[in-house]
Amino acid sequence: MQFLQPLMLWSFLLMPLVVMGYVWLLRRKRQQVVSFSAVSWILQNIEPPSAWRRHVPPALLLVAMGLLLLAAARPVARVTLPADYMTLVMALDVSRSMLAEDVEPSRIKAAQKAAKGFLQDLPPNIRVGIVSFAANAQVVQHVTPQREELVNAIDRFQLQRGTATGSGLLMALATLRPEAKLDLESVLYPSGPFVWGGGAGGDPNNSARSLDSKPMENERKPEPPGSFTGGAIVLLTDGRRTTGPDPLWAAQKAADLGVRVYTVGFGTPNGFIPGFEGYSFYTKVDEESLKAVAKITEAEYFKAASANDLKKVYEHLSNQFTLEKRDTEITSLLAGAALLLMLLAFALSALWFRMGPGPQQAFRRG
Repeated sequence: MQFLQPLMLWSFLLMPLVVMGYVWLLRRKRQQVVSFSAVSWILQNIEPPSAWRRHVPPALLLVAMGLLLLAAARPVARVTLPADYMTLVMALDVSRSMLAEDVEPSRIKAAQKAAKGFLQDLPPNIRVGIVSFAANAQVVQHVTPQREELVNAIDRFQLQRGTATGSGLLMALATLRPEAKLDLESVLYPSGPFVWGGGAGGDPNNSARSLDSKPMENERKPEPPGSFTGGAIVLLTDGRRTTGPDPLWAAQKAADLGVRVYTVGFGTPNGFIPGFEGYSFYTKVDEESLKAVAKITEAEYFKAASANDLKKVYEHLSNQFTLEKRDTEITSLLAGAALLLMLLAFALSALWFRMGPGPQQAFRRG
């Protein structure tokens, strides 16, 4: 728990003084009763209330006072609440390594099935967009609440060579937060002698530079990581980056916009790709990079080695987006609780001490 006015916590020093004052009043009352014998005789002949009852109302008032002092410090607690209207962007790997059959019937088929099931389980207040990436990235379905359109987009996936994880992440980020106006042109489609991974117009001998070059960008004041509550990104890949910008650099861009990136590593180390002899593809998940992306953006990394694992991951993510944790000021809640305790103290005091036996009934008993 945090406090917006922490200096007000010093007011709790009043609590011991109040307790000491109450104890002093009790002792003073007893001394006055002993001093007046007539009053002492009357009290002895009146049926006294239960010993514990006399202390209950003051105790309730003391607790109420403590709650009010705590409320004065304006406490902020992290509570779990139903998520408001939000946007989710799924960035899915469609490189040819997704043809591997270590996950039956294949990685791509299992991923498509799990993703479609995930979409159907999401509440209607969550809109979704879909980005696919291989050697480059593209939006295959713009943000929409229509689940049928999203399912059709997943069915249209076309596998390609290369794995540009950073490109997929940046495209998803631009889709989620278009108001940030990210300069994707210079990142995803660089011009000049240095093209991602070489190729036409580029120099293959400068592949390291093409992989890690960072384009010029307009300065923007960074937002706290994980502070954006309007949506999130889910990034699924089965391999490691072979081209495109560094995914850790892209993750930092997401963190600067407050966006969480949940990463999913899919597949096993023993995957094989049938029907593509003469080509070699990365089929082992780069878990370290995916963990780092999740950590930078204050999200989570998930490992899925089977179709059932992937289904469980998506079920967990569905719960994450249905209920979200927020920092909420609970001052009014504490003040309300204090008011209820004070009303209860007054009610019990009236019930126990103003409706007891009167003096005439006490004398008759004597």
